[in-house]
Amino acid sequence: MQPLKRALRSSFAIITGIAALAMPAGARHAHGQASSTGDSATVAAVVHQYHEALASGDSAAALRLLAEDAVILESGGIESRTEYRAHHLQSDIAFARSVKSERGPIRVAVRNDVAWATSTSKTTGQYGDRAINSAGAELMVLIKTPAGWRISAIHWSSRNVRPLSGM
Repeated sequence: MQPLKRALRSSFAIITGIAALAMPAGARHAHGQASSTGDSATVAAVVHQYHEALASGDSAAALRLLAEDAVILESGGIESRTEYRAHHLQSDIAFARSVKSERGPIRVAVRNDVAWATSTSKTTGQYGDRAINSAGAELMVLIKTPAGWRISAIHWSSRNVRPLSGM
């Protein structure tokens, strides 16, 4: 029952983050969504460090940035931190090292000890025998812990980008 409670709590945080991002900027500020520049910059730095850890093949560094009860949503499934470490982490590292990804700006919202960061990306290259040309979106929910900001939930989605016909 504990993993289900954690997944539901993290899913609620993701939904809350998405709803807050849909609010006009003034409404976010009026409801306490605005944060200090320092927290926003630190959250963005943690997201960047996570991607750098994947790209450099440093699984230990990537795992240090994940909260103990983190959940990762990708490919239509939900994995705990432990499941992610055992299943998809190594393939995410292999993918990040094989293909070029251009990340868009990271938008950060902070509310007390919870933050969410959203970004998009364009990924191209060759992964195994597959040509990759995709657009992606990412949502990370972070929590402030005594050790600093940690990633509590990650949601990745992507779609193939088709070249314009006739070109």
